Amino acid sequence: MVTRIVDLRSDTVTKPTEAMRAAMASAEVDDDVLGNDPTAFRLEAEMAKTMGKEAALFVPSGTMGNLISVLVHCDVRGSEVILGDNCHIYIYENGGIATIGGVHPRPVKNNDDGTMDIDLIEAAIRDPRGELLYPTTKLICLENTHANSGGRCLSVEYTDRVGDLAKRHGLKLHIDGARIFNASVALGVPVNRLVQAADSVCVCLSKGIGAPVGSVIVGSKNFIAKARRLRKTLGGGMRQIGILCAAALVALQENIGKLEIDHNKARFLADGLRELKGLRVNSLAGETNIVFIDIEDGMRTGAEKIRKYLEERGILVMQESSSRLRVVLHHQISASDVQYALSCFQQAVKGVENEMGD
Repeated sequence: MVTRIVDLRSDTVTKPTEAMRAAMASAEVDDDVLGNDPTAFRLEAEMAKTMGKEAALFVPSGTMGNLISVLVHCDVRGSEVILGDNCHIYIYENGGIATIGGVHPRPVKNNDDGTMDIDLIEAAIRDPRGELLYPTTKLICLENTHANSGGRCLSVEYTDRVGDLAKRHGLKLHIDGARIFNASVALGVPVNRLVQAADSVCVCLSKGIGAPVGSVIVGSKNFIAKARRLRKTLGGGMRQIGILCAAALVALQENIGKLEIDHNKARFLADGLRELKGLRVNSLAGETNIVFIDIEDGMRTGAEKIRKYLEERGILVMQESSSRLRVVLHHQISASDVQYALSCFQQAVKGVENEMGD
């Protein structure tokens, strides 16, 4: 029987802390669809101030937040958005921008660090003189941190360059900032400076900072006014959301300061995994809280077998492919948990080597 569970599948698996539960139980609430929930007001005002934008809006999920943001900027069906070919909006959000919004995605190759080459972005911008034939480019999207690149951070210099490019061509810039606080901490750059060039940002509350539910989108007052209407259209208008916003306010206060510890734990785990024969971990893994582990061909085994071996010992990881595993650190994983997980990985590799010897 497994007596210890170390859940490394994602930073979305955290449980509300006692402080969050207490805040939720005592939250002052009203009907947010009618525009009267005071705790929602507090959260949205705090997020707008923190991100350096005029206004903010709580939404049920990051997927809805990104969808609303794209649809506000691309307000004419047949508009086009330039985004990375390995980004969350393009791969993991069910094609919503096209299915629901009639917005055409134009993917540009993501580099290993999550960036897109500036010249490739510019080359992807449609010539307005061809509007009879082509979609009209309206928006550029970035993702920071970039999850599929292993939680890599986009620098403020890079983001500024993309923002300048967007302005030169009359485009808007949206940042999927699901883990933007992780990027801010890792880079040592205030989060408002990191997103200064963006017209809108979607920040997930239930990933790095560990709130139970929700995301917040930020932007100008005009942008948020349009976003509020779209939120209702998409079924995201909820009533006493102050109960959820109260937990998010606790997360903002208590957990941003813990992100550097999460990054250190990820780095420690990545360093230990690099010592194991048959596993390959990128040299920059551990920049934030995500680590990808590739199983080398010579192992004669796959990710599924190692995942099951770990699961039997209470270590839960995400299988990305037949040869890749993903682990994500969060504030409810202790240093002892990391040591235990590393020892289980060591046992898994040793067990495979013994089988090969047989």
